[in-house]
Amino acid sequence: MAFLSDIEIAQQCKMKPIYEIAEKAGIPADYVEPYGKYKAKIDLAYLRENTNKDGKLVLVTAITPTPAGEGKTTTTIGLSDGLSRIGKKVTVALREPSLGPVFGVKGGAAGGGYAQVVPMEDINLHFTGDFHAIGAANNLLAAMLDNHIHQGNALGIDPRKITWRRCVDMNDRQLRNIVDGLGGKANGFAREDGYDITVASEIMAVFCLAESIDDLKLRLGRIIVGYTYDDRPVTAAELKAVGAMTALLKDALKPNLVQTLEGTPAFVHGGPFANIAHGCNSVIATRTALKMGEYTVTEAGFGADLGAEKFLDIKCREAGLTPDAVVVVATVRALKMHGGKPKTDLAAEDLNALEKGIPNLLRHVSNIRNVYHRPCVVAVNRFPTDTDNEINFIIEKCRALGVNTVLSTVWAEGGKGGEALAREVVRLCEQGSDEKFTFSYELEDSIVNKITAIVQKVYGGKDVAFLANAKKQIDRLEELGYGKLPVCMAKTQYSFSDDPAKLGAPEDFTVTVRNVKVSAGAGFIVALTGDIMTMPGLPKVPAAEKIDVSSDGIISGLF
Repeated sequence: MAFLSDIEIAQQCKMKPIYEIAEKAGIPADYVEPYGKYKAKIDLAYLRENTNKDGKLVLVTAITPTPAGEGKTTTTIGLSDGLSRIGKKVTVALREPSLGPVFGVKGGAAGGGYAQVVPMEDINLHFTGDFHAIGAANNLLAAMLDNHIHQGNALGIDPRKITWRRCVDMNDRQLRNIVDGLGGKANGFAREDGYDITVASEIMAVFCLAESIDDLKLRLGRIIVGYTYDDRPVTAAELKAVGAMTALLKDALKPNLVQTLEGTPAFVHGGPFANIAHGCNSVIATRTALKMGEYTVTEAGFGADLGAEKFLDIKCREAGLTPDAVVVVATVRALKMHGGKPKTDLAAEDLNALEKGIPNLLRHVSNIRNVYHRPCVVAVNRFPTDTDNEINFIIEKCRALGVNTVLSTVWAEGGKGGEALAREVVRLCEQGSDEKFTFSYELEDSIVNKITAIVQKVYGGKDVAFLANAKKQIDRLEELGYGKLPVCMAKTQYSFSDDPAKLGAPEDFTVTVRNVKVSAGAGFIVALTGDIMTMPGLPKVPAAEKIDVSSDGIISGLF
C-alpha cells in the first residue's frame, strides 16, 4: 500500500474559504483581512473589543526529541480536531515555521499525515510575510546603530561593545561570525559581527510577547543594542528607531487565521525556537484564540524541559495565563532510542530498551505534575510496530505517577484518532485542580538561583558551573537592575543536560553556563549553555535539494 506524503494529503484537502472559518470561530467579517482565499489576518481591534469569556487553555508538549520523532504539532492539531468531533468549540494556536528547518533537516511546523494546518505550502514558506517583517525591523535597527556611529557617534557607543546582530531566516553557518564595515571610512567602521537566525532574534521574542502596538513600542524601545565607552547600555529608543520598526511590524502583529484539514480554526503566529528562544506562539494569537470558544489547544517547542518550561515560567507569567491541562506526547520508538536502541532497530519489541528510556517521559510528567502542579495526560502516538506489551508498560509506569495514558492515531486518522485524547483532556479540564499553578522559581531570586532552580528542579541536574565571563555578566546585569527578570535557557534540545549525547534521564550532571545576556525588550535574561548556537547550519543533504515546482506551479518535496 502506497502512503501519501504530507504535502500530497494537504493538496487533496478541499479548503473552506477563510471567511467561513472566521464565521465558525465567531469573528465578524469586518475584522477579517484576507490574504488570498484561505488565509487572513485578524484586526487587533477585535481582541480589544471582544468581551467573551476565555475558554480552557490546553498545552501540548513532549518528551526530549529524538530522530525517531514524537509528533507534537501533529498531536496538537489532531487533538483540536478530536475536540471538535466530540462537540466542543475549539481553536488551535501554533507557531509559524522557520525557513531554516524547512530547507534544513527538521521540516516544517504544519503537522503531518491527516492532522495538518493548511494551506500547508504557504504556512511553511513565506505565509503572510511576518518573518520578513521581523527580519527587516531587526536589520533596520542594526543599520541605524552602525549609521549612528558613522555619523559622529553622539551617544558614545563603543564599537567593541555592540551586542545587536543582524538576522536572516535561513540556516547559514557562514554568517555566524563575520567582519563587516570593510572598504574604508565611507563604508562604516570595520568590526567583528555576526548573524542570528530570525527566530532567535530578540525582535521575534518581543513580537511574540507584546500584547498591543503600544506594548510593542515600549518593548522595542527597551532593547539594548550595545554599551558606551563608560559601559552604559544604549537602547533602541535612544537611536530613535522605535517608530520605524513599529511601522514595519504593525501588520505582522495581527494574528494569522487558517484552518486544519477538518476545518477547525487555527491561529498560526510567531515562531521563536525553544532551544535558543522561548518557543511559543504569540500572546496576541493565544489571547484571540481563547476568546473564540470552549477550548484552545497550543504547543510549545521541543521537549517539556525547554518549550513547556518557558511557556509556563515566561509566557504564562508575563501574560497572566494558566493552562487547564497539559498533554505530554511520546512514542514507543523514541523512548527505545532514549534507552540506547539505534534508529535502524526500533521495530522489534524491546521492553529492556523501553525500561531504560522511559525515565525521560516520567521526568517530564513529574515536572508538569510536581513542579508546576498542572493536570496532565500522556499521549502515545502509536506506530504499527508498537506491541501491546510495550504500550501496557508505559500505561503502568505513568499510572504510578497518577497520570493516564491515551493512545493517539491522529497522523493516520485525523480527528477521529484524537477523540479518546480529547475526552481525557475534557475530563481533566472539567475536573479542575485543587493545586495552585506554581513556577519553577520566583522572580525575586537572583539570576544564579533562578538558573540553578531550572537545572535542578526541571532538568534533574546536580549543579551549574558559571564560567568567569558569565559570572561577570551576571554581576553587571544585576547592577543595571535586570536581576528580577525571568530566565530563558538556551540549551540543546536533545538532552535534559547540556550534552546532546546524554539521552534518557541523566543524573548528577552539571550544566555549564558560558554566556549571560539581557533581552530587555522581551523582558528576560538569556543563559547560553554548552555549545548551543543562535545560527544553525544546513545538514549534509538539506531538504531544499528535494523541493521543486512543476510548470503549473505545484510544489513537491515539501515533506
